[in-house]
Amino acid sequence: MTEADSDLAVRHMRWWDVVAVHAIEEQAFPDTAWSVEAFWSELAGVPATRHYLVAERGTQIVGYAGLMAVGSEADVQTVAVAPDARRHGIGTLLLDALLDEAGRRGCSRVTLEVAAAGEDARRLYARRGFEAIAQRTGYYGPGADAVVMRLRLHSSSETTWVDQ
Repeated sequence: MTEADSDLAVRHMRWWDVVAVHAIEEQAFPDTAWSVEAFWSELAGVPATRHYLVAERGTQIVGYAGLMAVGSEADVQTVAVAPDARRHGIGTLLLDALLDEAGRRGCSRVTLEVAAAGEDARRLYARRGFEAIAQRTGYYGPGADAVVMRLRLHSSSETTWVDQ
C-alpha cells in the first residue's frame, strides 16, 4: 500500500455492506456479476464455512474478498477492488487476509478460478505462490476461460506465501 492508503481498514463483511459490495461487483465483473442474493447466501455461511471481508477507505468500501473453507480445503470465492481504487495494494491486502484465515482454519490447500484474460489478477496470485493447474473452457461464458490455480499451505500456523 502507498502512504496515501494509510486510512485503509479491512474488516468482516456485514449484511449492510451488500449493496456497496454489489456495486463494485457489477463494475469488476460486468458479464458475470453475482446477484445481491448470492452475497446474502454466502454471508449465511459465515463463520462455519465462509469468511468475507471488506476494505474501507474512510467510510467508503473500496474492495471485498471471500473464502470458503471446508476441512483441509479452501477456495478463494472472490476478490475485487473498485476500479478507481486499484493499484494501491488493496487486492493484495485482502488476499493476504484470506490466506491467513485459511491457515488459521488448518487448510492445507487453497484453490481459485481466475479469468484467463485477467493478467493482473493472475500475477497477484502467482506472487503469493499460486500455480496454474488447469483451465476451464467457457467457465465465465463463451470464449471466457478460467485458469484454476492452487497454493499448498504448510501445516504450521505460519503463512507460507512470500511476496516475490
